[in-house]
Amino acid sequence: MTSTRLYTAIYVVLFVLATAQVLIEQAGFLDEVYWTAFAAIMALSAVKALFVVGYYQHLKFEPRAVALVVFAGLLGALALTAAAAYSIL
Repeated sequence: MTSTRLYTAIYVVLFVLATAQVLIEQAGFLDEVYWTAFAAIMALSAVKALFVVGYYQHLKFEPRAVALVVFAGLLGALALTAAAAYSIL
């Protein structure tokens, strides 16, 4: 069974990554260097998603096929998000 210390550490990492995303947006990078800021936010989102599904949804301990199905869904969501962001411009 996973310890409370591990869940707390993962929570802190998720909090720091979310704060970094907000700082990228608040610093105005999305207005100046849009695609670089967009790529940074998407990369941070992917890392956060991997932490959430890996530990909070316990996919780390599931068979590999279940994790691949979830990963395919994540890629689909990222593709739709990128397409939506591209269509706004």
